[in-house]
Amino acid sequence: MSGNATEEPAEKKPKLEESNKENTGNEDDEELETPSAFNPKYRVCPYLDTINRPLLDFDFEKLCSISLTRINVYACLVCGKYFQGRGTNTHAYTHSVAEAHHVFLNLQTLRFYCLPDNYEIIDSSLDDIKFVLNPTFSPADIKNLDKADPKYSRTVDGTLYLPGVVGLNNIKANDYCNVVLHALSHVGPLRDYFLREQHYAKIKRPPGDSIFNLVQRFGELMRKMWNPRNFKAHVSPHEMLQAVVLWSNKRFQITEQGDPIDFLSWFLHTLHRALKGTKKVDSSVIYKTFLGEMKIYTRKIPPVDLDDTQKSLLLATEEYQEKCEITNFLYLTCDLPPPPLFTDEFRENIIPQVNLYQLLSKFNGTTEKEYKTYKDNFLKRFEVAHLPQFIILYIKRFTKNTFFLEKNPTIVNFPIKNVDFGDILSIQNREKIGNCKYNLVANIVHDGEPNKGTYRVHMLHKANGQWYEMQDLHVTEILPQMITLTESYIQIYERCTE
Repeated sequence: MSGNATEEPAEKKPKLEESNKENTGNEDDEELETPSAFNPKYRVCPYLDTINRPLLDFDFEKLCSISLTRINVYACLVCGKYFQGRGTNTHAYTHSVAEAHHVFLNLQTLRFYCLPDNYEIIDSSLDDIKFVLNPTFSPADIKNLDKADPKYSRTVDGTLYLPGVVGLNNIKANDYCNVVLHALSHVGPLRDYFLREQHYAKIKRPPGDSIFNLVQRFGELMRKMWNPRNFKAHVSPHEMLQAVVLWSNKRFQITEQGDPIDFLSWFLHTLHRALKGTKKVDSSVIYKTFLGEMKIYTRKIPPVDLDDTQKSLLLATEEYQEKCEITNFLYLTCDLPPPPLFTDEFRENIIPQVNLYQLLSKFNGTTEKEYKTYKDNFLKRFEVAHLPQFIILYIKRFTKNTFFLEKNPTIVNFPIKNVDFGDILSIQNREKIGNCKYNLVANIVHDGEPNKGTYRVHMLHKANGQWYEMQDLHVTEILPQMITLTESYIQIYERCTE
């Protein structure tokens, strides 16, 4: 009697644990054996023809559509919806029984299952679905991205698209983010780094430092934008932008228009910090690609109500001596000349123009500009000491005053190729840097009113030498001559190869 009493609970205990696993949806932990077609748990599924690839969209957050949990989420490959678990009484199990949808994909392990029978599916015809969810690139694949004669790809509905030149969804008012993401996707070193998840997956980070999720989301988006086997000809930045909203403390929103330069500056600095970057130039791919060096000379201006003798005495003091500060920059801010205040009836349609080299003269080390503070006025001059591989120019078009935001419509005349930044360098710095000629690779444009306008971007696909205009989902070819006629806002230049 006593022997039977002690053995009976031992027989029931495993069954109770198994039932709990099914209800919590954590049943994947028990399957540690290697999948094999000869194992009865792993079979060919008769329901593979029910998979509806046009409905599969892996660009959105991996949440159960019912419980909103991120744990153990499965995608129904028949309707495209997400559900938790696959054990009895889980949402995925209930969905399979109620809707007769049988093929599911675990979004974390990338393993396929047939429900409600609950066996794993082994079939090579499903590899394309894995690749869409998690595109991978070998070093050879990346090396060929910028080579001549790029291959067009075809979506499941037959649409042709060029990898790297795909539209991004405008969820509501995130075009200011889209243009920046488009532009960065064609910065070679940055793209190549993020296409290989191995580059940043092993970065050591302290527990709870989940800002690294921004790096992962950007890498996922980059791989999807360059994926040659996409099911559709556009990509949604939904997961990426949710990470942006979270880690910017809602400074950048999906539902409100923002400023691309604010987003670009925050994004580059945050990526650098998440990649464990320091003040050293080679501490992250961000600094290696964009970081330049500048000397800023500042001298204080004496008050205007002093006579010449008093000014001379002040200028001789240490407070009024010119001071030099060495600093780094990720982008250069170019100031547009103020547009004419009045025009007659014959000049009302004439838009002011300025040459790019006039804007760059601000950084030649000799041009002085006055800056006013609450108490004092200063004269500053800027001298570029080191040019990075990629130069970002921010053309300051918007001016805020007490009452409203004003836009400067001045057109900047600039060459597409062989822009010589050496003209703004001293002879010593020019000899030290060497090649100072750059080609334009991206051009962000603002159209319309200051608070109601939209953004678009021009990008060069280096493999075929063709320029494309991207405005959210719209992708069109554009002639280089047309780019120079736009109201450029942010430009990215790449150093020419010798």
